[in-house]
Amino acid sequence: MNHIDLDDEVKKAIQYFWNSRSKQGMKQGASTGLKDQGYRSEVTGGGQMDGFVDLITFLLCQYGLNKSDIHTKKGHTDIPGWFRSEKQWDVLVINDKILIAAIELKSHIGPSFSNNINNRTEEALGNSMDFLSAYREGAFSPATRPWLGYLMLLEDSEKSTRPVKVRESHFQTFNEFRTQIVDGKRLKYGSTYEDRYIVLCTKLMRERLYDSTCLLMSNRTKGLNGDYREPSSELCFVNFASSLISRVIAFTRMR
Repeated sequence: MNHIDLDDEVKKAIQYFWNSRSKQGMKQGASTGLKDQGYRSEVTGGGQMDGFVDLITFLLCQYGLNKSDIHTKKGHTDIPGWFRSEKQWDVLVINDKILIAAIELKSHIGPSFSNNINNRTEEALGNSMDFLSAYREGAFSPATRPWLGYLMLLEDSEKSTRPVKVRESHFQTFNEFRTQIVDGKRLKYGSTYEDRYIVLCTKLMRERLYDSTCLLMSNRTKGLNGDYREPSSELCFVNFASSLISRVIAFTRMR
């Protein structure tokens, strides 16, 4: 990618994420003398994913777009929905009034994983359904189907990587939720939250609900130095970025 050290750039975005959370937690504690329960004080400030926003913006500008084509600030990232009036995306790419791409950037940090993974799943499905329905009904005309992307940063912790039992009160769940993936092999121990996010992100692409998805994992301590891993080669950041850039190049060459 134009001699860009993409791994190094992702490390910077990871480092920004964890440093932002740490600073927001300390700031709230210093100003009030109290902290929100659990890690809530770290997420109430927002902006933790701005490192990825900046990285995506930088990459798009390297491949033919102007910064004015990339909308990242609240109040400038809303587009019509079908089941709701509008939806704010994290990144919108619009050139000459043509919507090229919409991107959602999410994180899931412990200690709560069980309920939140269901919320994230429903949110990802709902946003795609709303977006694609609005496109079908001509909300973004004139345009071919815009590129839709989803990136998830999951905390790499003991809780997110240990097997979790499934509840099967009446019917058996699908096998991929009942087994853990170890070195590419499925073992019947119950899947981890890491495994479940791999399943989610993979299915979102294969069902064509998103054009590309990315799953990154990072430890709370090591992440302060930018450490991260990619649990699935199919869901790595270079694939995500390549898919987006390919769409941008195709668009700019046809203009």
